[in-house]
Amino acid sequence: MARAVRFDRYGGAEVLRVVEVARPEPGPGEVRVEVVAASINPGEAAIRRGLFDAVFPATFPSGQGSDFAGRVTARGAGVQGIGLGEEVIGFSDDRSSQATEVVVPAANVVPKPATVTWEEAATLYVAGTTAFAAVRAVGADLGDVVVVAGASGGVGIFAAQLARHAGATVVGTARDEEHDFLRSLEIIPVSYGDGGAERIRAVVPEGVDAFIDTHGSGNVALAIELGVSPDRIDTIADFAAVKQYGVKFEGNAAGGGAQTLSELAALIVEGDLRIPIDTIYPLERVAEAYDHLEKQHVRGKIVLRME
Repeated sequence: MARAVRFDRYGGAEVLRVVEVARPEPGPGEVRVEVVAASINPGEAAIRRGLFDAVFPATFPSGQGSDFAGRVTARGAGVQGIGLGEEVIGFSDDRSSQATEVVVPAANVVPKPATVTWEEAATLYVAGTTAFAAVRAVGADLGDVVVVAGASGGVGIFAAQLARHAGATVVGTARDEEHDFLRSLEIIPVSYGDGGAERIRAVVPEGVDAFIDTHGSGNVALAIELGVSPDRIDTIADFAAVKQYGVKFEGNAAGGGAQTLSELAALIVEGDLRIPIDTIYPLERVAEAYDHLEKQHVRGKIVLRME
């Protein structure tokens, strides 16, 4: 038997439970992975609360999770180039990664470099590919000034570093407690809240070329106030602003894929991407992990460990 996260109704983290389930078997073109670590994400909490029911309805009992890293334990017919026992980074399209074992198409996994930790590897799909798409959407390039709103959060910490890697000067809005950390990543920190436009202009008087909003809460309006063109603004959190201002809304769906996972892992190996792990919880404490995510400020990512 395997163990997996399940919920039988929409609600808060209290509806989550860990149950025994039949060990999944791979079909043609699929692999089974013994999961070592899986990330948790705000979007999963929103789905579990029923906030996206019209777009992403749950079929009860529902599983949860997309990101994972682990070891291949079985291969279906036709799978080539992936060895048993191979350490991989992957993603599930079936909300099933928060489990001790998961079956996915072989195309959904890539080799995990030895120097990338299990926890880092487990964060790359949802947050990493969302940030990858956002940075690409705003066209961050050498010489640009890019603002990332929520730069110390799960997606923001990726986006800010990816924009820096593209050659941009990056300003990151964050709580004061995160400023020293952002500076260590060569990101210019600015406190969020009222007066944000003045604080940003003070640190980049030459102006802002592009803006990535990972948080909502009026950040798109802030970007417009700063004079950023709507075609160089991307939000992953403010649906209304997309319609109001005509800005972009590109995230995981636009950036997801195995190739992006490999590129992100390579940046970690090269020392160009650091993923802070806020807290590690055992699988059985998944409800506590989501309570933490939803009720407290988080630097980087929260990860579940299965072993």
